[in-house]
Amino acid sequence: MTDKVVATAVEAVADVPDDATLAVGGFGLSGVPNVLIQALYERGVSGLGVVSNNCGAMESGLAVLLAAGRIARVTGSYIGANKEFAR
Repeated sequence: MTDKVVATAVEAVADVPDDATLAVGGFGLSGVPNVLIQALYERGVSGLGVVSNNCGAMESGLAVLLAAGRIARVTGSYIGANKEFAR
């Protein structure tokens, strides 16, 4: 059996390449994997496709990657108050 446990969030996203498509959980700002999103941001991953019910809000959740221009496309169902996502 392979041990899939890693010590850090950066290690957890180490194999995510540019232009990857990710399904991201959470509802609104609850249950969003903020630590993993921040690790993707720190690694500089870009061109991402995202499938999520929303794209974060203000400076939280996926809005971090969206504001940095790292998300190329989003499939979602709720825009909410995220003005950049609405644009």
